[in-house]
Amino acid sequence: MRKKLEACLLHHLGAHIIDSLNSSSTKRRGHVDANKLAVLKAWRRIDCRTREALRRSFLTDLIEGYEACIRAFIQESGDEDVLALQVQDPFHRLLLHGVCEFYNLVSVTVSETKDTDSLKTTRIKKKKMGVVDVPNITLSHFLKMSKEGVW
Repeated sequence: MRKKLEACLLHHLGAHIIDSLNSSSTKRRGHVDANKLAVLKAWRRIDCRTREALRRSFLTDLIEGYEACIRAFIQESGDEDVLALQVQDPFHRLLLHGVCEFYNLVSVTVSETKDTDSLKTTRIKKKKMGVVDVPNITLSHFLKMSKEGVW
């Protein structure tokens, strides 16, 4: 009987310790900066191949430029508006699509033929669900922090 009681107490004590550890880690998780969670959520939306291209890219100015256009578009446009960017380089378009995924936007590239030239236009619009969640931490800042090992 005593062994059963000790086993029960140990089990209860172990469960209590585990519960207290879980609640303290939940408190710590609750304390985690909401900005960091938002940027990580946005980062995970990006396709893995595109994430790798963004990580390896040294085109910081280009990414920052795309972000500036896209953030302005999100803040200043209506739900039905479309941002059209002509980006001819395939790698640059891949980065642009990644920035769009980060900001939870729909981006589609179409080819247009004018005379004998073929132009690529990426059309960007908001998703039908309405509110676009714009993280306070930009993608370019997140990438810089990641490259420096801070993140």
